Amino acid sequence: MRYRFDALLAALLITLGGCAAPIVNPGETEADVIGKLGRPTHRFKDGPEHLLEYMKGPAGQQTFMARIGPDNKVISYEQVLTSAKFAMIKVNSATKTDVLRTIGTPSETSYLSRVDLEVWSYPYKENGVWDSEMHVHFD
Repeated sequence: MRYRFDALLAALLITLGGCAAPIVNPGETEADVIGKLGRPTHRFKDGPEHLLEYMKGPAGQQTFMARIGPDNKVISYEQVLTSAKFAMIKVNSATKTDVLRTIGTPSETSYLSRVDLEVWSYPYKENGVWDSEMHVHFD
């Protein structure tokens, strides 16, 4: 019985390992990133650097950004739909471009005509567990 459990566990771990997202490391080239992850969903210019956006996950709950330096090498690669990144958006001063560079493209946009607000919605996993949604309003 123990042998069967160990074999099942090993098979499960091997299967799940194949589902893991490819790891992108600082110093890799932009071509390496595209080779591993495919074409980015969007690209954003940020001064001398640029960002490659990769929206993933069920209901778009994950967005990864690869920051590429002027030498075309990866500076960083991170999940941006997090409480820490949301906190970086400065209320009453962040522009749409600032938001795109910080947390990427929204999964949905809407317009509230009564209050004249454009709303960008970002589904994400709060603490990696709870299905949540962040809304960014522009007037």
